[in-house]
Amino acid sequence: MESQIIHRKFIILYVLAALSIWGAAASSSSEDFLECLGFELQKLDKLYSSDIFYSSNNASFTSILQSSAFNLRLGSSSSGLQKPVAIITPLHESQIQASVYCFKNHNIQLRVRSGGHDFEGLSYVSYDNSSNSFPFAVVDMRNLRSISIDTETNTAWVQTGATLGLLYATIAQNSKTLGFPAGTCPSVGVGGHFSGGGYGMMSRAHGLASDNIIDVVLVDADARILDRESMGEDHFWATRGGGGASFGIIVAFKIKLVNVPEIVTVFNVSRTLEQNATQLIHKWQYIADKVDENLSLRLFMTSPKVSDDDINDGGGKKNKKRTVVAHFTSLFLGGVDHLLTIMKETFPELGVTNEDCTEMSWIEAMIFFAQLPLNNTTSQLIDDLSSGTGGSGLSKTYFKGKSDYVRVPIPEDGLTGIWEYFKNEDGWLGEVQFSPYGGRINDLSETQTPFPHRAGNIYMIEYGIHWDEARISESQKHINWIRRLHNYMAPYVSNSPRAQYINYRDLDVGKNNLHGYTSYNQASSWGFKYFKMNFDRLVRVKTKVDPTNFFRNEQSIPPLPSLQINTFRDHHNNMKEFVQYANV
Repeated sequence: MESQIIHRKFIILYVLAALSIWGAAASSSSEDFLECLGFELQKLDKLYSSDIFYSSNNASFTSILQSSAFNLRLGSSSSGLQKPVAIITPLHESQIQASVYCFKNHNIQLRVRSGGHDFEGLSYVSYDNSSNSFPFAVVDMRNLRSISIDTETNTAWVQTGATLGLLYATIAQNSKTLGFPAGTCPSVGVGGHFSGGGYGMMSRAHGLASDNIIDVVLVDADARILDRESMGEDHFWATRGGGGASFGIIVAFKIKLVNVPEIVTVFNVSRTLEQNATQLIHKWQYIADKVDENLSLRLFMTSPKVSDDDINDGGGKKNKKRTVVAHFTSLFLGGVDHLLTIMKETFPELGVTNEDCTEMSWIEAMIFFAQLPLNNTTSQLIDDLSSGTGGSGLSKTYFKGKSDYVRVPIPEDGLTGIWEYFKNEDGWLGEVQFSPYGGRINDLSETQTPFPHRAGNIYMIEYGIHWDEARISESQKHINWIRRLHNYMAPYVSNSPRAQYINYRDLDVGKNNLHGYTSYNQASSWGFKYFKMNFDRLVRVKTKVDPTNFFRNEQSIPPLPSLQINTFRDHHNNMKEFVQYANV
């Protein structure tokens, strides 16, 4: 007994040293919290590790916080955003349980980070800078990244601290004919990407990442470890596209791997405005979602900063005006001969030739789209992760992004209007991506998962702008540019609601209150854009599994307090439907 008491005191003293004091906002409860955490860790004796806690004045705190924070706009001193008071990097799910238990019981907010690519950084910063703001800490999943592949059942268990690059490399090390349909940036974390949908170059052939999730393990707001069976189908449904960190801390996903041919084909064909890019993009809109589902014709538009003499009109003449370049970057799950036949039948105007195409393995294609060297393929993805460079040649920059969905082709004069934004002084820092839908994405109805953007969408637009200066005036100038472009696009994109992709999070569409409750109407301002009518079901699930709103951020799903019931009822004309909603 005496040795246990000494051990417990040692742990508490260590945590005090590691976390110090939580700051003035939490000083009254800091000792109680630390006592709680020390006691819970004492029960986890064999699992305890001294290097999983980083207080805000720990020498390693800043490097841990910034290591996977890829948007410098959010971490700069000029941002004015609130930083966490501590970071916890658990080695075992039971340490997450202990953290949830103590955080919840001492009114300290908790955020969870898997990869750090959140466009608005809600996994590691807070936009609440009021004098009565609550302290918060981050559970960083970086150490929980194990992957177990079962080639007999074509399934895998993936912990949410793993990155897409690590997942792809691990699959390739186990099979030449298995893959997984998710994004192209290898340093993106599995946790946030999968829980928001997860679009990628194979989505037209195999659906989204979230469509291929068959089980999940998470720690809920009561610090319980749940799987699909124990949490129930409503809770499980919410994790497959309802956005990260609203319904618990997801520890691992069980995913269904997909069959890929041993040989796939890629090409990247670029055309300028002088080479009829406008007409090619216009035609692309009529075929991109309808071609063979094994073909993904993704489109990137940029306006690189060039000298007057660097632009050729395609006929040998120099053009001294800035231009726009359209990059048709494509993956075909098959050989080059079959691809060329499809292209000649559906998109001969692009003029793709055999010389434009390269046959390779699926894992090499993932390296190709990540813009990494093709040698040492699987180790390259893992090494790139370990180096902390960000993957896919991605350097850390100041960044702002937005998204849209297109259901009717944009006319040529509408496209021409986009080019005018690229040609101004900020335009060379911007990029617009058109990602084709159709194929297997349409196999599920809008309500089968929280991700609603299915049949009827031709493509998704991602707008992005990067810059490299921290000054507030500089950041605001570039943010204004992308906002103006987004406003210009309003007549050409979806409406009622103007839909957006939760994985391209954008606080411009609305945010929650961090003090007090957030009303259903207030959250609807952003909720229906991301989830359409699925937002209602997500609110019901949240009310059931986390009624005190422990897992929250500026765009987390809010629970439905009793005083909001009337508002919620008024939103639904059908009383029978309301009764079903109220009986969660």
